[in-house]
Amino acid sequence: MAIAILFFLIGLILIIKGGDFFVDASVWIAEASGMPKFLIGATIVSMATTIPELLVSLISAAEGNVGMCCGNAIGSVTANLGLIFGISIVCIPAVLRRGDIAFKGILMIAACAFLFLFSRSGELSIGGSLVILALFAVYVTYNIFEARKANSSDDREKVSTDRRSVITNIVKFVGGAAAIAVGARLLVDYGSEIARSIGISDAIIGVTLVAIGTSLPELVTTITAISRKESSLSIGNIIGANVIDLSLILPLCALVSGKPLPMLPQTIQLDLPVCLGYCLIAVVPALIFKRFHRLTGIIMLTCYAAYVAVLCVSYAAV
Repeated sequence: MAIAILFFLIGLILIIKGGDFFVDASVWIAEASGMPKFLIGATIVSMATTIPELLVSLISAAEGNVGMCCGNAIGSVTANLGLIFGISIVCIPAVLRRGDIAFKGILMIAACAFLFLFSRSGELSIGGSLVILALFAVYVTYNIFEARKANSSDDREKVSTDRRSVITNIVKFVGGAAAIAVGARLLVDYGSEIARSIGISDAIIGVTLVAIGTSLPELVTTITAISRKESSLSIGNIIGANVIDLSLILPLCALVSGKPLPMLPQTIQLDLPVCLGYCLIAVVPALIFKRFHRLTGIIMLTCYAAYVAVLCVSYAAV
């Protein structure tokens, strides 16, 4: 048991540091190649911070561990919104332009709603997966279109492209990706072992401990943004990562397996409805009032604590 906990923690550390290196290197590569900031923030950083969730779910699905796969994918979005997003808004309430969040926010809600609707039969079909993946394609296309519009403004930071910088960032990119892959494997293997040894279902540990662990890159980004008073950076990264989580991970798991992805009753009856509720709480008031209020963050943190408490109570009742 002690060995399993040790390797589980090593997996978390590898994901955190690997994600940090990978994000830094991805941003440097994008800036050095002349890509505009908008596209960097909306796609590359969000995609990079989503890699831990994607790998954990793909490995779990390949091994037939549906509870860990679904729990991690949905739980990561819930943790992103209820915990990380809530912390960001409580620390720095943000005023925003409706256009900055409207389309991405609506895509996030739509992806979660489609997942819920297409999973009510007890499995996510290949056809439903393709529909949800279409939302991911729309998201990427939208960001590219917006980047082209912003491309005329010359606000890109100049980065060093000398030999040392190139080698350093290539090493960080490859090493970060490798650390994420190894960490994800350790997280799945030893997370499952810990869950089984103490009688907790894979679905519960996936939607809480593993989900929070794979969301740590977003948490690191949020804390950094808060320290620099850049709440819009944090909010944009979280919403972008959630759109990718919801529209890519589970549909891709279904396509990779080549058959409908089984969905556990807990996922359909509790996790997805809670996740959809969080998506609505995060987006709808902000669109109405054109700002993120501190009260919204407090509500989200309180609801997340209640959600975890319900999971603990349901486990104790088994």
